[in-house]
This record gives sequence, structure tokens and C-alpha cells, in this order.
Amino acid sequence: MRDRTAAAGGAQQRASARPAPSPDSGPLDEQQPVDPEDFAGRVHELVAEIPPGRTMTYGEVAAELGSRASRMVGQVMAHSGGTLPWWRVIRSGGHPPLGHEEAARPHYVAEGTPLAEAGTLAGYRVDHRRARWTPEA
Repeated sequence: MRDRTAAAGGAQQRASARPAPSPDSGPLDEQQPVDPEDFAGRVHELVAEIPPGRTMTYGEVAAELGSRASRMVGQVMAHSGGTLPWWRVIRSGGHPPLGHEEAARPHYVAEGTPLAEAGTLAGYRVDHRRARWTPEA
């Protein structure tokens, strides 16, 4: 179901149901403008595929889409209206989305996401080494 095409520098770009860019537009990278609607749609598709109990970081989601725009991933997630499993996209240190630590914990417990104690206000983080999910090629 997933078709991947090679982008510059060996990065992988997810194909989506939306029309592909023309061959003249070049690979998707940080130097070219990203169509926000297309990027948001691809973020939604990928995040919806993350299985229960597994996680990806904002940066991993961006990289899987052939981008380095982890902050843009965060913006897409913030505007998703809670329709996505937002707790499965975490910060690079394994911490839940900022400001949603307490709301995320019941989801992690219910899904069996591996957690570790942390010296933060929330008192925990996701053990991302054990919970990391990578889409199949």
C-alpha cells in the first residue's frame, strides 16, 4: 500500500493519494516551499497508522515524509482537533506533547506503551527505544 520514492540525499518521501508534484518541481526538502495542505494530509495519514502502544517523534514523522519540518508536524497536530492519536507523537526525549502530559498518560497506560520515570513535573516519559515505530517500506 505504501509506495515510496527516493528524494535527494536518500530521504524517503511518502506517496499519498493526492497528486504527486510534477517532475520539474524537484524533491521535497527544506529549501523548497511545502504545500501546507499536502503536508498536513500526509502527516494525518502517517500518524493515523501508528499502532497503539507505539510512538514516533515529531522529527521522525517529518523525516518519514522527506522533510526536516518537525515544528510544522507539531502545528499540524495542534490543529487536528483531537481527531488523531496525538499522544503517539512525542518529543525527542520521550516526553509527551507539551502541556498534555497528564491527558496523555491514561492513553499510554491503556495501550501498554512502555513508560519510564523522569525528573519532570509529569514524572514520566515514554521509553521511546522500546515504543518506537517505523513504517514498513
